[in-house]
Amino acid sequence: MTKITYVTSSGERIETDGQNGSTVMETAIMNAVPGIVAECGGACTCATCHVYIDDAWRETVGGPSMMEEDMLDFAFDVKDSSRLSCQIKVRDALDGLVVHVPTRQG
Repeated sequence: MTKITYVTSSGERIETDGQNGSTVMETAIMNAVPGIVAECGGACTCATCHVYIDDAWRETVGGPSMMEEDMLDFAFDVKDSSRLSCQIKVRDALDGLVVHVPTRQG
């Protein structure tokens, strides 16, 4: 299991165990992380699983694909650290990952 910490917009830290091969979004949904809506269920056709990758993890996580960048246009308050959590596969290299949930989803 890969440890992932979600920091809600109110500052609450929710520590989870993610199953390798699943996504950061699926892990959030399975752990009822507030603010991760995931309306499209992970199909990368909305922006309701938008997160900010903690600066310490940005290089390890990597940047968005072109399709993901297009969908981020529909997110609110997009930053350089913005990603759609449905597009981040959980893997051993992400053990300890910290993501921040925005105050509002697209």
